[in-house]
Amino acid sequence: MKVVIIGAGVAGLSIGWKLREGGADVLILERAQPARAATWAAAGMIAPTAETAHAHPDETPFARRSAALWPEFAAKIEEKSGRKIGYRRDGALMVARSEDEARQIASRSNRELLTADEARAREPLLGSAIAGALWDAEEAQVDSRALGAALTNVFVRAGGKLSVNEAAVRIEVGDGWLGATTPFTTHVADKVLVAAGAWSGRIEMDDNVLPPVRPVKGEVLALVPPQGALLPAQVVWGNGVYLVPREGRLLIGATMEEVGFDTRLTDAAENWLTDRAVSLMPSLANWTIDEHWAGLRPAAPDGLPVLGETSVKNLFVATGQFRNGILFAPAVAETVSRLILGLDAPEIRAFSPQRFGKAP
Repeated sequence: MKVVIIGAGVAGLSIGWKLREGGADVLILERAQPARAATWAAAGMIAPTAETAHAHPDETPFARRSAALWPEFAAKIEEKSGRKIGYRRDGALMVARSEDEARQIASRSNRELLTADEARAREPLLGSAIAGALWDAEEAQVDSRALGAALTNVFVRAGGKLSVNEAAVRIEVGDGWLGATTPFTTHVADKVLVAAGAWSGRIEMDDNVLPPVRPVKGEVLALVPPQGALLPAQVVWGNGVYLVPREGRLLIGATMEEVGFDTRLTDAAENWLTDRAVSLMPSLANWTIDEHWAGLRPAAPDGLPVLGETSVKNLFVATGQFRNGILFAPAVAETVSRLILGLDAPEIRAFSPQRFGKAP
């Protein structure tokens, strides 16, 4: 069976790897460079408690199942690639700045809410303007940039073919076959998977069945501490931002803007992120901005992932992960690869690409 995958982000690469393990002949078409879009921009939290506070009933168990798959997923990637991807389960603090917010945070988990003093004892960088925090020792993180490079290596080592700087612009539907047309040729396959992130909805096809996914821009900062200052010991969420310690830097994210495919960096975003972080941890005012970047999250109209077979037979989609592309990666890889291979897989109706009908 020949499969063409459109998109070499974390979803396309991990699904492609699983398909190769299942014996499929796999070609991934990437419009630019592998894992350099949303995967590269992500801060890499694996945070089912923090990210699913107001989630759809089907999204929370999917997130928790994926988080449970992550330790084995990470170990296998490191083994097959010979590269470290920075997976670690060092917990997260979800900080409340008011009593009302503390009650809301406490409702996310059966874990005990820390008092303000207990929260500051766990994370001394926190300022005085907090009401408490929820501590979840199971939350984890991974270096998404290292992950992307390692997954690319694993896919190619497994015998997968990767064509970079080759954008799929149209999907052709034939009699028992599908084709992904690029500016250079049409790649004919038995099955096609669209995993092109925010660009998934821009691919043309006559039946117009691809989901109406749109880009949501997010800007992120990385700060470096003054000499002698320590990074936080864990991920911290609060005041509308997250703070992720990684490799001597502190990542602060992320804004959300609907500005199409515009990834220009803005002073407004830099100021917003800095002000929010400093309000949470006042000493960050003395830290230096080391990097500022932006990425485009793929968002469906209802905010849910889009996973499974479309109304066109053998045309599959894996997109719409929005803020949770890294968190969902192992479960997406397992679910979608099994569907493509014709194996039993837990399809989730709420995530079906067919829920939208034909796109406008």
